[in-house]
Amino acid sequence: MKQIFAVIILTLAAVAPAQAACLSQAEAREAVASGRAVPLGSVAGSAGGEIVKAQLCQQGGGYVYVLSVLKDGKVTTVTVNASR
Repeated sequence: MKQIFAVIILTLAAVAPAQAACLSQAEAREAVASGRAVPLGSVAGSAGGEIVKAQLCQQGGGYVYVLSVLKDGKVTTVTVNASR
């Protein structure tokens, strides 16, 4: 179990969102509170697995969530539209 957890942590450290400027936690809270971005909970069903890490990022004039998702023992990166 400890080995699996270590692999997940190392995998998450290596995953970086491509061509997206990610917001700080405070900036993300403000973007959601102001209605510019949807809350994570409203797109969580689109992830296709267990979300282990989420970042709200600006990309292409809008917002996206860059998610690290655990499914079938593997961590993958999923990008989901977060713009209103």
